[in-house]
Amino acid sequence: MTLTYKTIGATVCGAALLLAATTLRAQTAEVFTATAAIKGAGGGSASAPVTITVDRKMSQGEADRLVAAFKSGGAAALRKALGGVPPTGNISIGTGAATPTRFTLERVTGEGRLLTILTDKPLLFVGASLPGAKSQAGYDFGVIDIEVDAKGNGSGTLAPAAKIKMNRDAFVVEDYGIEAVRLTGVKKTR
Repeated sequence: MTLTYKTIGATVCGAALLLAATTLRAQTAEVFTATAAIKGAGGGSASAPVTITVDRKMSQGEADRLVAAFKSGGAAALRKALGGVPPTGNISIGTGAATPTRFTLERVTGEGRLLTILTDKPLLFVGASLPGAKSQAGYDFGVIDIEVDAKGNGSGTLAPAAKIKMNRDAFVVEDYGIEAVRLTGVKKTR
C-alpha cells in the first residue's frame, strides 16, 4: 500500500509541476501582430497580416553558441546547430501555417527593445514566380526584426527568405526579394 501511495503522490506532484511550468510558460509568452507590406518596383503593392509568438528568448550564451557554429562552418553549420534548438515561438503570414522560430534574441534599445527572430527555413519567396527570378538556392532562413516600445508598439522588417553572412561579429542579411518587406503597426496583443 505504501508503494502505491508514494507512486500516486509522485505522479500527482509531477503533474502539478508540469502544470505549473505550462502555466508559467503561457504567462510569459508574447504575441505580436503586424502588417507585412511590400511595394514593387512597378508600383504594385501587397500586404498581409503577420502574427509572431515569442514563447522564450534565448540567453546570450545560447545565442553565442549559434554564432560560433556559423563562424566555424557557415550557414550549413548554423542550420545544423538550429536543428537541436527547441522552438522559441512561431510566425504565421496571412492564413498560412505557423512556422517555428529557432532563434529569438532581445536587446535593449533607446526606444525600448529589439527582437531578432530567425526561422531555420524560408517563409516565402517574394517574386519567385516573376520572369527572370533568381535561384532560391542558399536562401535558407527567415529573419524578423521588430523594435517595440514599452507599450509593445513598433515596427520592423521581415526577410521571408534570406541568406545570412557574417561581417566581423555582426550578421548581414541578404533578402531574396528585390524590395524590403516592412512590418508596420506592430502591436503586442498578449
